[in-house]
Amino acid sequence: MTLPPSRPFAGKLTAAFLSSLLPSPPPPDLLLIFAAALSFLIIVKNPFSAPPPRLNLRRRSLPPKAMSRTHPPRPTLVFSSPESLSDWLKPRLPPGALASWGTSPGTKTVNNLWIELSQGETSLFLPSPSQDRSFEASNLEEDEQQTIPLRAVHVAIVKIRNSRGALLVESHQLLSDGTVRTRGRPLSEKMRPGETVEDAALRAVREELGIAASSSVKLVPGSYAMRVEEKASVSYPGLPARYILHAIEAQVESLPEEGEFSTEETGEGEEELSIGSAVFVRKHFWKWIDDYDGNSGSYFGNSSV
Repeated sequence: MTLPPSRPFAGKLTAAFLSSLLPSPPPPDLLLIFAAALSFLIIVKNPFSAPPPRLNLRRRSLPPKAMSRTHPPRPTLVFSSPESLSDWLKPRLPPGALASWGTSPGTKTVNNLWIELSQGETSLFLPSPSQDRSFEASNLEEDEQQTIPLRAVHVAIVKIRNSRGALLVESHQLLSDGTVRTRGRPLSEKMRPGETVEDAALRAVREELGIAASSSVKLVPGSYAMRVEEKASVSYPGLPARYILHAIEAQVESLPEEGEFSTEETGEGEEELSIGSAVFVRKHFWKWIDDYDGNSGSYFGNSSV
């Protein structure tokens, strides 16, 4: 080990100090060795030198996760066929409710609900699930099998106005079985998995109003509003439903400015026909209204789908 130039002077000073303390002069070699050792300790243990860094061996705690502003997704019931869905629903719905599906005017069938579940347009939940994942309905615990399910639907509502500010409302629909279903709400469409409100709104204009050109549709910035409703479904009597309503305003060209008119549905029918006995919309009937929801400026309409 090579000492700095000032260190030999410190060794000689230490040796002289030790010689003055000892009663008899020690051997020179022993005195120098002892002085060098003492000088080394003084250099290493210098109280004025910065202490070496200490390793922090304590386990670091991770910051808490940010709380989500929405409830976590609940498990969705999965069914292999319309028949399995019907068998599962029958003991859980009020007596006679399932039998009215597809037979009472304006209602849909079990096949319709199964298609909605398969395409992700509708989710079927249990109010108090034990696990936060999708699962087969046949694997439910006994207590969960006694719970009435809840149907959840995300709906895009498109509020379209004419030049004088009247709102376009769908008055009724003609279904494939020949029945007429009353609506009384703006243009609406069930949202698909991963679809944004804007994309769902454009799809609704294309499929229900027959306007495919995106240049003819302008979504109004800052017009988005959302609310949640829970009520009985008109399409599926006896099945509680939760509607997450996403409303947005749009300006659409090529529409009649006044009076009533009708359009053909282009987004339904193919899948429903392949399943059989499913009901789908053939025709939409529209009209302009001046007064809606008082003077609040927002209209969600009849959310039952």
